[in-house]
Amino acid sequence: MTKKNKPSILIVDDERNTRDVMARFLRMNYNVTLAEDGIRGINILEKNDFDLVLTDMRMPGADGMDVLKATLAKPNAPLCIIMTAYGSVELAVTAVKAGAVDFIVKPLNFDHLEVMLERTLESRRLKIENRQLKTKLNQGTGEQKIIANSKAMLDVMATVRQVAPSRSTILITGESGTGKEVIAQAIHSLSGRTGRMIAVHCAALPATLLESELFGHEKGAFTGAVERKQGRFELADNGTLFLDEIGEIEPQVQIKLLRTLETRSFERIGGVDTIHSDCRLLSATNSDLKQLVAEGSFREDLFYRLDVVTIHLPPLRERQADIPMLIKYFLEQFALENNRNITGMSEDALAMLCAYEWPGNIRELRNCIERMTVLSSKTCFDVDDIPPVIRDKSGITLSPALVSNQLLSLDKNEKLLIVHALKECKGNRTKAAAKLGISRRTLHRKINTYNLI
Repeated sequence: MTKKNKPSILIVDDERNTRDVMARFLRMNYNVTLAEDGIRGINILEKNDFDLVLTDMRMPGADGMDVLKATLAKPNAPLCIIMTAYGSVELAVTAVKAGAVDFIVKPLNFDHLEVMLERTLESRRLKIENRQLKTKLNQGTGEQKIIANSKAMLDVMATVRQVAPSRSTILITGESGTGKEVIAQAIHSLSGRTGRMIAVHCAALPATLLESELFGHEKGAFTGAVERKQGRFELADNGTLFLDEIGEIEPQVQIKLLRTLETRSFERIGGVDTIHSDCRLLSATNSDLKQLVAEGSFREDLFYRLDVVTIHLPPLRERQADIPMLIKYFLEQFALENNRNITGMSEDALAMLCAYEWPGNIRELRNCIERMTVLSSKTCFDVDDIPPVIRDKSGITLSPALVSNQLLSLDKNEKLLIVHALKECKGNRTKAAAKLGISRRTLHRKINTYNLI
């Protein structure tokens, strides 16, 4: 790793020995800047950008809280970790509540510090990449958004970034309602291709119409063909063609699709001229294509053409950590669309929505929030605003007392999810982490953060 690519850290401490020892330890893997007191640290912060700030709590002039405030005031604020003596832990906890990501007690355990820095900076990197991806998606379409916090979906997004610039065909799999077309749009938006993305829902068209939609036809090619029509392959030249429900296409269309993928050329129905198209093909299915191949209803050679790269989208029940974020996003969206002032929902209502299995996945959740927005006149939703079919099948019984006017705090929602997952898994942290879609190590850290031991 070059020096340019190393994460940058500002160390603020009025003890020279501490600064020097830390600098020697960290300079192998980080670009380190030193400040001998809080005032100097704040001045350096104002003129430079850092990935992380390590600041002592007690210093003359300006203390760790002052450095934290200066850190949080910066655009794209760096992360801040507080260093404190054992007797000042209570102050460090106050700093964490104010926006510091963590604290470490002096004398420093450098092994502990190393793990803390790696974990904290990796979290920052993922959040930045997530934000950049959302920005690119919004610039590209103005409407598609990916809401993700779970490890499963962050892994999906990492794969999207990796494969987007390539020319390879990609098969997107997952249950209905998991967001396959949104992921296809993400791949196209990040691909750098100059053309547009065109989507075709294969299950909605019979074989004859689907062939005409994909490849076009000449005037007089069949009854009703009163003029020449360009097909979707032709229209998607230099762009992306997305075929949803690819497992539903008929054998005669499969043959022509295979040839088109192999030669990147085709003829319109009723035509003799060969047309070339530089379009990138993405396809999606909620069926098991291997099973369809075994049954003889889907060509094996076409399957291998489509399945160069597979991206599998987990169902919503396997990415519970994303549910509060999705709810918040849909609440804001539908409140704006319906000119409503909605501040959030009670913790009991949120717990019930998080406990539900969501067989219809994100599409069902979106429908639920829209229905609640339209049918309720409240500014803060309660359990009785949830559709009865979801309320009855959530599998949890809540106390009669509801928490009114409780805003959707991500920290509180996350704590609520963790408590529910641990209870459901009878305290088994490995199972609870898997259910939440996070690593066991992350779960252990959050249990300590929220004092759930």
